[in-house]
Amino acid sequence: MNKKCKGGNSTNPEHFLVLIQQKRQNRLYIGMDLQSGAAVALPELLIDSSSGTSHHLDSLHFPLHNTTDSVLLQSSDNKTGRWSNLLLAYKTLGVVFGGLVTSPLYVYPSMHLSSPAEEDYLGIYSIMFWTLTLIGVVKYACIALKADDQGEGGTFALYSLLCRNMNIGVLSSKSSDVKSSQPRCVLNEDNKQKSRLGKVFETSMVARRALLFIAMLGTCMLIGDGILTPAISVLSAIDGLRAPFPSISKSLVEALSAVKFGTSRVSFLFSPIMGAWTLSTPLVGIYSIIHHYPSIFKALSPYYIFHFFWRNGKEGWLMLGGTILCITGSEALFADLGHFNKSSIQIAFLFTIYPSLILTYAGQTAYLIKNPNDHMDGFYKFIPKTIYWPIFIIATLAAVVASQSLISATFSVIKQSVVLDYFPRVKVVHTSSNKEGEVYSPEVNYILMVFCIAVILIFGDGQDIGNAFGVVVSLVMLITTILLTLVMIIIWRTPSLLVALYFIIFFMMEGVYVSAVLTKIPEGGWIPFAISFILAFIMFGWYYGRQRKIQYELTHKIDLGRLGMLLSDPSVQRVPGLCFFYTKIQNGLTPILGHYTKNMRSLHKVTIFTTLRYLLVPKVSPHERIVVKKLGLSGVYACVIQYGYADSLNLEGDNFVSQVLDSLQEHIENCSSLPSDHMPVQEEISELSEAKMAGVIHVRGKARFHIGKSTSFFDRFMLAFYEVLHKNCRPALPALGVPLPQCLEVGMFYEA
Repeated sequence: MNKKCKGGNSTNPEHFLVLIQQKRQNRLYIGMDLQSGAAVALPELLIDSSSGTSHHLDSLHFPLHNTTDSVLLQSSDNKTGRWSNLLLAYKTLGVVFGGLVTSPLYVYPSMHLSSPAEEDYLGIYSIMFWTLTLIGVVKYACIALKADDQGEGGTFALYSLLCRNMNIGVLSSKSSDVKSSQPRCVLNEDNKQKSRLGKVFETSMVARRALLFIAMLGTCMLIGDGILTPAISVLSAIDGLRAPFPSISKSLVEALSAVKFGTSRVSFLFSPIMGAWTLSTPLVGIYSIIHHYPSIFKALSPYYIFHFFWRNGKEGWLMLGGTILCITGSEALFADLGHFNKSSIQIAFLFTIYPSLILTYAGQTAYLIKNPNDHMDGFYKFIPKTIYWPIFIIATLAAVVASQSLISATFSVIKQSVVLDYFPRVKVVHTSSNKEGEVYSPEVNYILMVFCIAVILIFGDGQDIGNAFGVVVSLVMLITTILLTLVMIIIWRTPSLLVALYFIIFFMMEGVYVSAVLTKIPEGGWIPFAISFILAFIMFGWYYGRQRKIQYELTHKIDLGRLGMLLSDPSVQRVPGLCFFYTKIQNGLTPILGHYTKNMRSLHKVTIFTTLRYLLVPKVSPHERIVVKKLGLSGVYACVIQYGYADSLNLEGDNFVSQVLDSLQEHIENCSSLPSDHMPVQEEISELSEAKMAGVIHVRGKARFHIGKSTSFFDRFMLAFYEVLHKNCRPALPALGVPLPQCLEVGMFYEA
């Protein structure tokens, strides 16, 4: 009988799974393969099938760590202290709520009001109050924040959550052929059967594609939100110059606002600036209420909403395109969840942002009731002259900061899309060693900057940008409502009556908003659709090409049996040297290996199939970073190099090779010889040293599609587009500092 390894790789996987279920309430966590960008179910990474005589590559997995606490991710509900949450809540002011809390700058100017009366303003304020209360407080702060995916929020986080629970989409497709006897850790594991709706998605390709389309559209619209928020916020703030100086030209305003983009010098003042804005505007609002219309809060009665629509009819419906802007940035509450936690966002919104907005809008409305024709400068006109310039300075700085909320959300959703393999690889920098969700992408940042400046220079008028903004805001909210409803039914198993109540209220409310803003398409509302079409085309092109490539690799993958047959061929020679052959298929070897062996008629005496795996943990300890395994063939080994999101790739050159060989030597010494082994331990270790002395080579595969004449036009076009994206995106395999003379890239054509 074979002995088990005495080293650290003898972790019991069942013990890991039990601890995961107890400590994280049956949540399933994922890692990401750096080479393929593929999401990997964490329990599968914890399976170690090396016991006994089983040496099939189809069940080759490695334990991540020796201690459970270092493996598990920190969820958004960390048990942080009261003061820690208050500090985080303060920080959210400068990142999460900038777009929402600065919305008073442009809501009234974006409305088409003609001869408005007191009843009109009371109705508008009532609509804004109930919109902020129902959508901001009930939907986002109380419901959406509970639907996090490993601490991440946003439409793609909801999609990921649904896919994993229903065993569909990229998370299952990447592991569907993994045959494991280990128990699976799934959400709501205590539920014995899946919901009927979940079964519909599992069996219907049309339903799955519709779900993917909705998630992609929501992601594209959110990115469009990130483009338009800086444009309208800064332009509206600088428009304040035209209040004291009516003769100032519009072009000068545009030039000044364009200069503001990319400003980072005041980044360290983000939270204090937003704190000053959040405190000052409601105080001005209270002053305005007292001096202009003390009975403004009678508008909290829904009666004024019905009276508004009865009085204005179609015109009232069209004005919803402006009132929707009062909730702009609310999606950032959810999408920026990865940067903070649920408690801090709820505290900040419920106790500072929400009261501030209610009082500010009340003050604006009170002023406009007495000065009904000033709505085009509705914010700056209601500011008392004695404090005009201090408020103007704060407003300008706050508008710059406001861009941060949706820009941060854009970074988060793009990172999620890259992890799920729905977006070309871009550079993602983790700005915190304690919070995985705090990310920054320089490439995305520059693209957003270019789009922002282009929008300002092309359209200039804040009202046109406001029309586009309304389309984005309403559609993102509607998509979130649909996905949250699916989460309630499929994952939370919420009672049907409550689900129906939620869906009817919010779908009807947001549906009316969408119908109103769609009429603005000719007046600038087409901008987000154009942006979303471009982004959706990129995402679909990448997804289509990746799926075709994965399908080919899984169909033509090399297992150990076939590799043994290749090596037993007398024409295939084992040449001296050490070869690191990089592979990105978890449960098999890349087809490029067979292509290489058949054409080169050789394989190095010591070949180590190497996979780099990115884990959603902060750091991997040095002694656990490299995990190795014998594959049962002479001189053939497997190696997984594991990195956390706060780790740096500091294995360079000979140091990298030495660490892998040291781990292999320890593994060989700690494990007894298996029946498939044909050489003593010392001889095997000597072979490793001799191979290193003979020379080291790193082999990487580069696959391209061969588009033949029989390929359909659609496949030709989409695969050609994928090749363009693939050539221009970040490499799948990060640089390990390997000397260029030791690198060999093997190309292979995949049949399209």
